[in-house]
Amino acid sequence: MHIFGKEFSVSMSRVPRLCIVASLFLAVAAAQAQSKVAIINLQKALLDTAEMKKAQADMEARYKPRQDGIDKLQRELAELQRNLQSNAGKLQPAAEQEMVSRGQRAQIELKRQTEDLQADVERDRNDILQRGGQRIQEVIKKVAESQGLDIVVDSGNTLYFKPTLDVTPAVTTEYDKTYPVK
Repeated sequence: MHIFGKEFSVSMSRVPRLCIVASLFLAVAAAQAQSKVAIINLQKALLDTAEMKKAQADMEARYKPRQDGIDKLQRELAELQRNLQSNAGKLQPAAEQEMVSRGQRAQIELKRQTEDLQADVERDRNDILQRGGQRIQEVIKKVAESQGLDIVVDSGNTLYFKPTLDVTPAVTTEYDKTYPVK
């Protein structure tokens, strides 16, 4: 056989032995290269932490008075609309116009308060989730290193996994130990 201008001779009896040796070598290399994988439900791991539960409760308490004010304004607006409909044609034009104007002002105020509340809640929520997201990444790395994991994959990106691969509870527990609620 000529390879690159030189003659090489390979005995046919050596070919099967070489194939077997090469196969064994590849099998050993593949076994050594297997990675230890874990799955995490990142959203659940973060939202189940004591810190996130406390932050949720704090936000609800902080914004409850504003939400109650919006609810009250909605009830007043609904009552004003009911009065306007039930008294249609019975009111003086000036009184009817006054009710319509009050309703329009109430709608504008309701919209402003709702948008302001939504913006404030969204800002606070994003700040909390950003801080928690950074922290949970550190905790995942810590858990992965302590368990000898090579890869941790979010469950949202997997079609199937064995429940034994799930490290979500371990990460949540470690997060609570690392970042206790104050």
